[in-house]
Amino acid sequence: MGTNCMQAFATRGPLMVRDVVLRVSFADILIAGIGRIEQIANVECYIAEPLGEGSQEKAILFLTDAYGHKFVNNQVGESPGICAVIGILSHVLLQLLADDFARNGYHVIVPDLFQNDAVPSFVPPDASISKEEFDVAAWVERHPPEIVQGIVAQVVTALRERGVKKFAALGYCFGARIAIDLASAEATSVCVVSHPSFWKVPDDMERYLVESKAPLLINSCEVDAMFPKEAQEKVDAILGGGRFKPGYERTYWQGCMHGFAVRGDMVRQPSTAPFLG
Repeated sequence: MGTNCMQAFATRGPLMVRDVVLRVSFADILIAGIGRIEQIANVECYIAEPLGEGSQEKAILFLTDAYGHKFVNNQVGESPGICAVIGILSHVLLQLLADDFARNGYHVIVPDLFQNDAVPSFVPPDASISKEEFDVAAWVERHPPEIVQGIVAQVVTALRERGVKKFAALGYCFGARIAIDLASAEATSVCVVSHPSFWKVPDDMERYLVESKAPLLINSCEVDAMFPKEAQEKVDAILGGGRFKPGYERTYWQGCMHGFAVRGDMVRQPSTAPFLG
């Protein structure tokens, strides 16, 4: 994982955030996860900690997509060869994402944003309902951003009581909504989002411009109904060109689809590119 974004996290300076797309060591893919499940402020969290020395005063809030903190790509995946052996779908290809940050020296907290009600993956062993049967609208209604923000706020408060002073927010899809709200409330020192959903463009970005001091990196892609090209360009127009002083950058992954940063297909190009850098 590139470190410039986390340098910005450490210094809170005007440094531009770059190179935060996951770089994978395929030897590491075979290593078992180093994280654990723990309750923080009555919220179940997946926690990954650095194996060596690491600052106890800084932490990464890993804010998941709708599949939640237990979705296999958010925690652990396997190499294509192992997938063939155990019969897991080909998109389940990466090591623990949270653990990768931990191996680079960062404390990572992945809270359960949905109170044990994440969207099912629709594949065994999580296949009690089909995509066609699942009521997406009802699920969204059960988990409005303001409720999820309250869950994350509980975790942040508890972590501050434990001595954490600075947070970086990583938001994927649904989690990107929460990530920019935290940054606008000055609860985080840096914000990185991938294929965001539930953004109101331009309103959210105009608010971010005025209220946030957190450098922002957006990882966007070509095929994304939730954050299409016109929305991407509107965000650039508001925050780009030096207008957002703390720092703004948007990467664009041609040929990739919404979800690529968490559920990318490592078998087919160009989906491998965002992971390998």
